[in-house]
Amino acid sequence: MEDFDTLAQERRARLAAERLLELKQAELYEANRKLSKHALSLSGEIIEKRQEAEHLKVENSRTREDLDKANSAIVIAERRLWDSLETIQDGFAVFDPSDTMIAANSAYLRVFDDLEDVKPGISYSDIVRLAVEEGIIDIGDMSREAYIEAALTRWRAATREPQTVRLWNNQYVKLVDRRSRDGDMVSLGLNITGTIRYEERLKKARYKAESANRAKSAFLANMSHEIRTPMNGMVGMADLLAETSLDKEQRLFVETIKSSGTALLNLINDVLDYSKIEASKLVLNPEVFDLEKCIHDVIVLLQPNAAQKGLSLIIDYDMFLPTRFVGDPGRMRQVLTNLIGNAVKFTHEGHVIVRVVGVPEKGGLSQRVHVSVEDTGIGIPKGFENHIFGEFNQVEDDRNRKFEGTGLGLAITRELVQLMGGEIWVDSVEGEGSCFGFCMSMDVVGESADNRAPAWIKDIAVVESVEAHADILSKQLAALGIKATIFADAKSVLENPPAVQAYLISQHLEDLEIEEVIAALKAAEVKAGILVMAAGMGMKAPDIPDVHVVHRPLVRAELCRALAALEPVEISALPPLVLEGPQMPDTTKKAGLRRMRILAAEDNKTNQLVFGKMVKALDVELVFANNGQEAIDLYQSFDPDLVFMDISMPEVDGKEATRRIREIEAQTGRHVPVVAMTAHAMTGDEEEILSHGLDHYMTKPLRKAAIIDRILMEHPAECKPVAPMDDDAPSAVDTAVREAMAEATQIGG
Repeated sequence: MEDFDTLAQERRARLAAERLLELKQAELYEANRKLSKHALSLSGEIIEKRQEAEHLKVENSRTREDLDKANSAIVIAERRLWDSLETIQDGFAVFDPSDTMIAANSAYLRVFDDLEDVKPGISYSDIVRLAVEEGIIDIGDMSREAYIEAALTRWRAATREPQTVRLWNNQYVKLVDRRSRDGDMVSLGLNITGTIRYEERLKKARYKAESANRAKSAFLANMSHEIRTPMNGMVGMADLLAETSLDKEQRLFVETIKSSGTALLNLINDVLDYSKIEASKLVLNPEVFDLEKCIHDVIVLLQPNAAQKGLSLIIDYDMFLPTRFVGDPGRMRQVLTNLIGNAVKFTHEGHVIVRVVGVPEKGGLSQRVHVSVEDTGIGIPKGFENHIFGEFNQVEDDRNRKFEGTGLGLAITRELVQLMGGEIWVDSVEGEGSCFGFCMSMDVVGESADNRAPAWIKDIAVVESVEAHADILSKQLAALGIKATIFADAKSVLENPPAVQAYLISQHLEDLEIEEVIAALKAAEVKAGILVMAAGMGMKAPDIPDVHVVHRPLVRAELCRALAALEPVEISALPPLVLEGPQMPDTTKKAGLRRMRILAAEDNKTNQLVFGKMVKALDVELVFANNGQEAIDLYQSFDPDLVFMDISMPEVDGKEATRRIREIEAQTGRHVPVVAMTAHAMTGDEEEILSHGLDHYMTKPLRKAAIIDRILMEHPAECKPVAPMDDDAPSAVDTAVREAMAEATQIGG
């Protein structure tokens, strides 16, 4: 039993030991398995580390190579930079934040030759002090200490403007200093000696050019003055000679002298204008002016030339277009004179029409005005349209070699139009005619009340044989609210006189003389008012009782005033014909008054003769002064009512004489009109002359009508009439007085 228990215990112990062994074996197996797995993992990591170490070794090698290359490149770049800095002629230096020189090129150090202390390691303040003490820098009038202080103050400032210094050898260096972000200061010394020398040469050249330009302007002014002075005698005497009894050949000679003088005057004006345009000194003087009247004045001026050729000058001014604008009337008149004058010059037969239309701008505050000048002349060959606007250019061919001219007119016209903000063009057909046009924008000024026709005139009979005239008259009257009945000849209107309030009849009809037409209308007891359209201001107008005369081309205001002068009454009740403008004084009522006293200061004997002849027939008391001092003395002794004052005179000139006269008047309270009569006709001369106390300005050669016009305007009420009229035989001077008064009316209207 005990043995059995013992065996059982042993067996249980053996089984327990076997189980324990199995368990330990399992644990050992698991430990071996984990150890194997860990060993395998460590082996992989070792391989990866080895690979990474190998890669790092390669990268390190590459980095070392790149670093070596970079260092080599830096060395090369630094060497190249310094080689470049050594090559340039300008100085270059670098200072650290403590203002100690780190490096500098040879050009910078060369300025301080023989100064061994100036090298890297020296401070900027020591450099400035050495440069001043050794006389390297020209400090001018400043003291050494003041200059050093100013230089260091500039160096330490937050911002430094470039500074130019002059060296002892007359070289100029421009210092440009800039501090970097790390505090270093980069200093450049730019050698600008060549630039300074060039600027000095440029200043001298500019001074010479300006001196030459002033000399040219003075030459042109003097030549203008010297040419106009003898021209005054030539043209004035020709005008006076034309008023005497001459045969046909003598009159031809006189007209040749006058036309040649006018051509010479135009040439002078063209050269002066071209010179001003070339120097860009042509300026505009804007003011309020009447465009329609401006065109009318030009037409009146050119009417005699057109009449000699039998040409019709026609104005087609849009009746709905305002007439008053802001612009330069003088330059506008010059443009129109050139264009219309050329049209008359190159047209042998037919007509010249000036058309004016406009397009409102800025809500009607301004107008884009289009002006065209159409003619039936010789035209321009194809391809020459732009050529003719060049300086001194003309269309040279067999047809126009007989036409004189400088070739400057259209060039000046183009510049003037462009100066006024416009543009110019030309359309032409050779052998048929040309159309020159220009357009520009101008501000509109309120219209005058004179541009309205009387309300009682509803119908007008127009007798006109020229279709173009008739069409324009019809449009003008329609715009005024008047119906126009057109008759092409006198017989048709006489056969059946229409029921109208007025007749507008051309002076030149194809079938009957104007006197016959008027007589026939009166015989038919036509009660309507009659207006005769004369050919122009320069042409003889019909002198028919109870008939009003208007001059072509018809200006809107003039036409309206003429219609307003008519009365809706019987013809027998119409007033006699009166001259438009100032009425001639009644000599019967002023027989006991004194004569008007006129003082003329003129040192040129020829011009004294011309002036005296021009006013010879006037009932005035004329005295001449030979210089300004005599004019002052005669002003006090002669007590004139009007003074004509030459400007360039010996001893005392006209401007100084006028100033002294005004000083005398300041004590007396009197003011006598003083009129400048001068050959100074350059731009600005009028303003400069009038600034010395003169009231009016006339340029030589003087016009007889202008002189008489001024005398009439300044005629005192307590004096006799200057030109009493002789009803039986009006003199040439009387005619000039009438023309001057008519001209005064046009200007004033």
